[in-house]
Amino acid sequence: MPVDPSDPDLSTAKSIVAGGTRVAVMTGAGISTDSGIPDFRGPQGVWTKNPQAERISRLRDYLDDPEVRRQSWRNRLVHPVWGAVPNAGHRALVSLHRQGRLLAILTQNIDELHQRSGIPADRVVELHGSMWHVVCWSCRRRSPMAAALDRVRTGDPDPACLVCGGALKSDTISFGQALDPLVLEHAEEVAGGCDVMLAVGSTLSVHPAAGYVPIAKRAGAAVVIVNGEPTAYDHLADSVVRGSISDILPQLAEAKVGSLT
Repeated sequence: MPVDPSDPDLSTAKSIVAGGTRVAVMTGAGISTDSGIPDFRGPQGVWTKNPQAERISRLRDYLDDPEVRRQSWRNRLVHPVWGAVPNAGHRALVSLHRQGRLLAILTQNIDELHQRSGIPADRVVELHGSMWHVVCWSCRRRSPMAAALDRVRTGDPDPACLVCGGALKSDTISFGQALDPLVLEHAEEVAGGCDVMLAVGSTLSVHPAAGYVPIAKRAGAAVVIVNGEPTAYDHLADSVVRGSISDILPQLAEAKVGSLT
């Protein structure tokens, strides 16, 4: 539902973002739902509607159980990410970048829609990896997801690494898998160096990703949260705006100091 332009929370958020010169953006699944990619924990989320689906996201189950891997590959074949395109929320962040005010995007998403919208890859910190690639769990060889999916379509239900025969896995972070320490270090530098932290489409309940919001706050940044539902860090925010991300972000990105209503 569109947000009333006269909403005082929206007006405050516009003022904060308009005044930012080093804006860091934390994005979660909510920014991609308007592109047709469901979130996980929302009312229509993948895990909300089917709690058993969470099992294929656990690393140990994936590696130990061939049927879990086969189900994962079947799910990947029909995943909506392959046909998704960036929406107005993604494009609004491109506007921030073109204004020279986007420090970086810290994203929990694995869909690469930020890069496809026009954000340079070196400005996107993928905290949880990318679904567009696979990695061999044995030899660590990284390769395009498309090639593995082609093998599934031609009859291989659980394609193995062509180099060493190891298990192939989406190059994303599963439950029970450690995040890349270099990625985490980079994200912490961004959070500590921004003057505005804009958290979008995330419940801010998954750590360490959610922890970058309080890091930014402690470093002196203003915090703006845009989400459809309450988040774990609403109490830290200088402004919380509820509503459609695709409606709100363009207004925040285009707001100019001295021209706010």
